[in-house]
Amino acid sequence: MVQKPSIPKGTRDFTPAEMAKRNYIFNTIREVFALYGFQQIETPALEQMQTLMGKYGEEGDKLLFKILNSGDYLAKVKPEDLQDPQLLPLAARMCEKGLRYDLTVPFARFVVMHRDQLQLPFKRYQIQPVWRADRPQKGRYREFYQCDADIVGSDSLLNEVELMQIVDTVFARLGIRVAIKINNRKILSGIAEVIGEADKIVDITVAIDKLEKIGIDNVNAELAANGVGSEAIEKLQPILRLSGGNNEKLDDISKVLAQSEVGMKGVEETRVILNTLANCQLANVVEFDLTLARGLNYYTGAIFEVKALDTPMGSITGGGRYDNLTGIFGMPGLSGVGISFGADRIFDVLNTLDLYPKDAMETTQLLFVNFGEKETAYCLPMAAKCREAGIRCEVFPDKAKMKKQMSYANAKAIPFVALAGDNEMSEGKITLKDMNSGEQQMVDPQQLIQLVRK
Repeated sequence: MVQKPSIPKGTRDFTPAEMAKRNYIFNTIREVFALYGFQQIETPALEQMQTLMGKYGEEGDKLLFKILNSGDYLAKVKPEDLQDPQLLPLAARMCEKGLRYDLTVPFARFVVMHRDQLQLPFKRYQIQPVWRADRPQKGRYREFYQCDADIVGSDSLLNEVELMQIVDTVFARLGIRVAIKINNRKILSGIAEVIGEADKIVDITVAIDKLEKIGIDNVNAELAANGVGSEAIEKLQPILRLSGGNNEKLDDISKVLAQSEVGMKGVEETRVILNTLANCQLANVVEFDLTLARGLNYYTGAIFEVKALDTPMGSITGGGRYDNLTGIFGMPGLSGVGISFGADRIFDVLNTLDLYPKDAMETTQLLFVNFGEKETAYCLPMAAKCREAGIRCEVFPDKAKMKKQMSYANAKAIPFVALAGDNEMSEGKITLKDMNSGEQQMVDPQQLIQLVRK
C-alpha cells in the first residue's frame, strides 16, 4: 500500500501565491528595519541545549524541540537512567542540541561570541524560522517565522521609542490597524512586592499574562495553585481592573506602588516612553496595559505587545528590554531591547482582511507564446530586453496548442501575452494581447515594454 504523504501538525506548505504574500510581509518589515539603521544577521537553526535551557521559564523549557544525538544517542545513558522518572536529566544526555525557540537568546549568544567585532550600540535584525513543541491551533504553529529587531549596548529609553515607531510604521504600511500595548516588568515586580509576594513574581506574571485568554477567575485559581496567598490575590484584584487613559492609569498605579522603589522606576520609564511617543504622530493607538506580562523570564524593563483590531488573533508582535540576558553567557552589564514580528500571524491577518495589494503577488507580467522553433528564436532576445527593463516574463517552453498556452496564462493570472508569427517577424514587431480586456495590438519592442510597464 502506498503511504499517503503528510507533514507534521503545526507546520505548513506554502504555494507560490502564498510565498508571494509572505515575501510582501518580509520585504515590508525588512525595508522599515533598514530605514532605522538595523543590520541583518543569521544564526543556526540548531543551538546547544545548554544555550536554550533555563532562558524561557519552566513552561518554555517544556516546549523546546530536542534533537537526539547522532549515532548512538544512548552512549552516555546508563541502564539505571532509563528507570528515572525525571526525564530532563535523561534528555540532557541523549539530546545535546535543540531547535531554537526564538531569535533573542541565539542573538545574545551571538553578541557574546562576536563582541570584539561589533560596534556598540549594535542594531541587528533577523528574519528566520523558530520551533516550539506547542499544541497547534488557529494562529499558533510549531514552526513559524519571527522578524526580530534588537538594540544592545544602550540603556536609553529612546531605543524603546524607536522600536514602537518601527512597529507603527510596519503596520501602517501593511494597512493593519493595531493596538500597541506597553507595560514594564519593574511595575509587575513592584506589584508583587506591595501585595507581599515578591518571591512569586514569575508565577504572578505567567498567570496574569493569560488574563485575556482564560479570564480573571481562572487566573486567580492558577495563582492560588502556585502558592500565592488569598490576601495577596485579593489585593491584586483592583490593580488588574484599573481603567482610564494612559496618564490616569499611571497616576493610579503610582499611588499603589508609592512604597516600591523598583515599581516607581517602572512607572517613570513607562511615562517617559508614552510621553515621547505622544509627540511622534503615530498612526496607531498606544495603550498602557497593566495586565500585559509576557511570560518570558528574561524581560527586565519595558515590555510590548501588539494586537490586530479588526480580526480576532493573538499577539502579532511582542518584545521588551532584557538587561541581563548576555550575562548568562559570561558578558554581564550589556543592556538590550528588542521586538519580534510574528510573520505567520500577520500573514493570517492580512489574508482574513484581504489587505494584500495586487502588485504584491509577483506574478509573471508577460508570457511569450511558443509557435515553434523559429518563432521562439525571434522572441527570446525580446524577452531578454523585457527582463532588463524589469518586466517579469517567460517564454512558454513547448510548442503546444494555443488553448493550452492561454489556459496557462489565465491560471497564473498573467495580464499580457505576446504572440509572434510570420507577419510580426517580417515587420520586426509583436502582437500584445491584454488578457483582461481581450484587446490586442501589434507593437515594436519598445512599445511592448512601455505598455506592459504601464
